[in-house]
Amino acid sequence: MKFKSFLIAAILSLGTAATTSAYEYETVKGDPMQTRIYTLPNGLKVYLSVNKEQPRIQTYVAVRTGSRNDPAETTGLAHYLEHLMFKGTRLFGTTDAAKEQPYLDDIERRYEHYRTVTDPEKRRQLYHEIDSVSQIAAQYFIPNEYDKLMAAIGANGTNAYTSNDVTCYVENIPSNEVDNWARIQADRFQNMVIRGFHTELEAVYEEYNMHLTSDFDKEWAALGRKLFPTHPYGTQTTIGTQEHLKNPSITNIKNYFKHYYVPNNVAICMAGDFDPEAVMATIDKYFGSWKKSEQVKYPHFAPVKDLTAPADTTVIGQEAENVFLGWKMDGSASLQADTLDVIDRMLANGNAGLIDINVNQKMLCQGVQSGKIDMRDYSQFIMIGQPNEGQSLDEVKAIMLGEIEKLKRGEFSDKLLPSVKNNMKLEFLRSLDSNESRATSFVNTFVYGRPWKTQVERFDRIAGITKEQIMDFARRHFTDGYAIVYKRQGEDPTQKKIEKPSITPIPSNRDLQSALVKEIKESKVKPIEPVFLDYTKDFARTTTKKKQPVYYIQNTQNDLFELHFVYDFGSEANKWLPYATDYLDLLGTGTMSAAEVKERFYELGCEYSFTPTWSTMTVSLSGLGENMTEAMKLMEQMLNNAKVDNEAYSKYVDNLLKGRRDAKLNQKENFSALRNYAFYGKYNPTRNVPDSTELVTTRPQDVINMIAALKNYKHDVVYYGPLAMKQLLATVNKNHITAKTLQDAPENKPYKMVETPKNEILLAPYDAKNIYMMQLHNVDQKWTPEDEAKISVFNEYFGGGMNGIVFQELRESRGLAYSAFADYSTTKRKEHQTNYAYTYIISQNDKMMDCIRVFNNILDTMPQSQAAFELAQQAAVKRIASQRITKANIIFSYLGNKRIGINYDLRRDIYAAMPKLTLEDIVKFEHDNMANKPWLYIILGDENNLDMKSLEKIAPVKRVATEEIFTF
Repeated sequence: MKFKSFLIAAILSLGTAATTSAYEYETVKGDPMQTRIYTLPNGLKVYLSVNKEQPRIQTYVAVRTGSRNDPAETTGLAHYLEHLMFKGTRLFGTTDAAKEQPYLDDIERRYEHYRTVTDPEKRRQLYHEIDSVSQIAAQYFIPNEYDKLMAAIGANGTNAYTSNDVTCYVENIPSNEVDNWARIQADRFQNMVIRGFHTELEAVYEEYNMHLTSDFDKEWAALGRKLFPTHPYGTQTTIGTQEHLKNPSITNIKNYFKHYYVPNNVAICMAGDFDPEAVMATIDKYFGSWKKSEQVKYPHFAPVKDLTAPADTTVIGQEAENVFLGWKMDGSASLQADTLDVIDRMLANGNAGLIDINVNQKMLCQGVQSGKIDMRDYSQFIMIGQPNEGQSLDEVKAIMLGEIEKLKRGEFSDKLLPSVKNNMKLEFLRSLDSNESRATSFVNTFVYGRPWKTQVERFDRIAGITKEQIMDFARRHFTDGYAIVYKRQGEDPTQKKIEKPSITPIPSNRDLQSALVKEIKESKVKPIEPVFLDYTKDFARTTTKKKQPVYYIQNTQNDLFELHFVYDFGSEANKWLPYATDYLDLLGTGTMSAAEVKERFYELGCEYSFTPTWSTMTVSLSGLGENMTEAMKLMEQMLNNAKVDNEAYSKYVDNLLKGRRDAKLNQKENFSALRNYAFYGKYNPTRNVPDSTELVTTRPQDVINMIAALKNYKHDVVYYGPLAMKQLLATVNKNHITAKTLQDAPENKPYKMVETPKNEILLAPYDAKNIYMMQLHNVDQKWTPEDEAKISVFNEYFGGGMNGIVFQELRESRGLAYSAFADYSTTKRKEHQTNYAYTYIISQNDKMMDCIRVFNNILDTMPQSQAAFELAQQAAVKRIASQRITKANIIFSYLGNKRIGINYDLRRDIYAAMPKLTLEDIVKFEHDNMANKPWLYIILGDENNLDMKSLEKIAPVKRVATEEIFTF
């Protein structure tokens, strides 16, 4: 392959950084992202990478601190501070900061006293007093003003995350809003004010409840305790303990903020469409006066001793059994990370790794995964294995360790290491299309203390890694000093119920606005003109020799390609399709084994895949353009001449049936099945599957024939890649195997959404500390394109994000949930196009009726705010204006609209209609479609811990068994 020359050409085509600048910056020779790294005099780092594909910018503001630095007596602090950073400053989030401050100070003093009291009755009284003072402070609090500010500038993806070593704040903004964004962030990071404390604390409790229900989270914590028994990576979790969450310290949070949220401990990471000089001038303008701290110190801990023998522990929970293995490695800044990245992919790359070929392909157990976990002080390499029916966890452990031993002994193909190196480069080239990937690499570099030069030169170092070095590294580092976590099935005796506190809802004050919000909302920026697709010009059309439509866009940026065959039928026409494609993945051809097929695709830097949806089936091939023809020939052999393996089919069925049993133990899987049952009735995606008898008795050849039969049906050909159209046609005509006469697609039998003419309650059992709940309203109202603008603005205003009414009322005002939203949706199918409404929430068991009452209240009497409406409208308009549909997505946009009878870019009409909408339009829309309507209540929970009497007053409760919602 000519992979190296291709990579060099791709890098050189990206040019070099300018050498003149008003601000000094660092660059690294050969950096394909042309990164500029600035350091302001106050120590603030700024990483910038220009990518002009769309007029948006991905921004991350990374603070180099996380739960590793939490005080031992108040764990969970870094994460809770992350939540509080959304509550505002003296400039926003309040109507009068001066009048508000004495009450906030009083609340802080009361919490400091509260956390020292142990008597339950005294604590209840003290909390009541805190709640009372909080009501007075809340008169000045304007919840969600930060989210309103982000809506005003058209931001997407407003969020944040906390882990061991970092707290990072995330926004995706239009490229013309840098000044407003920087002004808001600079104020936020310098002048954060803690308000709305007790209701936000309830939201964190709910997040903690979700962790209690997740066996994976418990396993992860247990693994940390074994690997790092004397370090915060093992002694405390990011979410914190129940005791500490119930005894918070505002004083400690403030001290933590002052210590770590300083410019010389922060990096601004940006990738997208901007002028670096202009961006730096803006950042300097707003962040330049931020005072540097000479006191930034991180807690130091004695080196964690290496394990000299396996250290095991056990976790109990409802979900299926598995086993974790973990090895302690050096911190992510170490050059050891290069070798671990290679080993990671040599063991498992989804195609040709040792685990892929030797374990998962052969189904020696239900499945094994592995991977490197980056952290600053120490990293981890972990393996997770799931047993087959009747297989012990120790047997799975032995299988995983066996693959490590093969690595040590060099028992792998000589082609594997070069293929891994080439595919790592291919991954990187694909990642250049993503601003998120670019900015994330900056965050990791900053947080883990890795010089950017080290990152850029990574592939040069990896190129020199030899097989002998891999073997030697594995022998030295994958020793018997590993940790083991056995996940056993049973009732977890450590879980404790969290009692619902008495909280008086705080006012939403949605009609109020701070001066800053008004200024940002009314600020004048050079508008971004929308770009809509023109389906007559944005791609070329032709046909194959069999008269199949071909949709073509040439890739002029690099040598990567994607080729798709799109069929107009899916699992609704043939419920076996997803299973046939899974089985095909286990097979070879008459001349190549299954392992050899995977190894060859991986060696070519190409991959093929199937995407069976309800109504379509897509066969895709992608990768390095110079190898497309050879990869296509191999794919066609697999599609049409796969060699049946009866033993593989038998193991596949056994694996599948165990996976189905395991799914019944998982809360999210149960709710997914319940939702489908509630939305579509007994004929739904969860139940419309081959049953166990069908799976066992069906001939494997018949299963494979379903894939081979694709050659008989009409389909579309979609291509984005470097070939000229004539070359593409020649390649497809020569290599794509089809019948002489193509048939129309088999007819889909669409899932039809149930109607909800009256209140009904559907309850399925799951024993957990929280419930999953939805409400559905559907009267089969037909969708029309004219609905779209109204629906978009309504969802933005009502339930679509943190600035919506649902989030404000359920979370901000009452602390009822960590996750809550509502949506007015459309099913856009040529067979069935309808509108429907639903709500969604995860909450504590004893908050269920509170959630229902609040939802129904805001549904029946939707709060109205002209200011909030204008922000929702402005956000929706700006997002469309800065949205760009590119590459193969242009063609898929066309095909999607074509299926519902639209031959143009629907966004054009939506954009034109949005500015004409009024609050009255939205109020009438909600009144006509959601207010005072009957609802189907869909609840997954343990009725022994639910207020069933109150629930039965709404409607009779229909109980549905786990076996019925799954039917297997």
